[in-house]
Amino acid sequence: MSEQQFATLVFNDIQSFWSKEFSKAGITYQPAQLVTFNGGVQTSCGAHPSEVGPFYCPPDHAVFIDLSFLTALQQYIGAEGDFARAYIIAHELGHHVQTLLGITGRVNVMSTVSPHNANPLSVRSELQADCLAGVWASTAYSRKLVGPSQIDEALRAAAAVGDDYQQQLAGVQMDDAGWTHGSSAQRQQWLQTGIEKGRPEACDTFGSSTA
Repeated sequence: MSEQQFATLVFNDIQSFWSKEFSKAGITYQPAQLVTFNGGVQTSCGAHPSEVGPFYCPPDHAVFIDLSFLTALQQYIGAEGDFARAYIIAHELGHHVQTLLGITGRVNVMSTVSPHNANPLSVRSELQADCLAGVWASTAYSRKLVGPSQIDEALRAAAAVGDDYQQQLAGVQMDDAGWTHGSSAQRQQWLQTGIEKGRPEACDTFGSSTA
């Protein structure tokens, strides 16, 4: 299966899950788009080079996946396995869910009003997206699409994209003041919370300690 086919398959499964969750809550789910690219892409959020990796652009309601990043995830970052890649896609769709629920908008307003809180708010937003990814992963596990070893792949990927681990890889001094996504331990913790609880309500990173 190609990276394109894999990304599309996972993306569609996650969207199907969230559509059902929104329906159960009496909320209309507006599907996101999947845009795959290599080398760079132009979006309503600006131009993004390949180095940025996968991201979600709220105005476009689209998840942008650099297919080369999915390969690099295994080759260079050390996050191996299909479910490591699935976690990344689920995380980005978590941002779509946040946008539809108005969370992203509220975070943007708070960050504008209190710029000194922008980074901590970003961390909480990213950890919530990790937790929402875990909620979907929980359903994949209950449907027997994955087993414990695949869940471990996702948890290792969450650690690999932690701010502290990325700083270590870059050989720069550890500085949590500049973190925007959370530490490896935090990202694993909230992904695990989503997996164990299996409910979006468990993903209140804004009302809970992120330590």
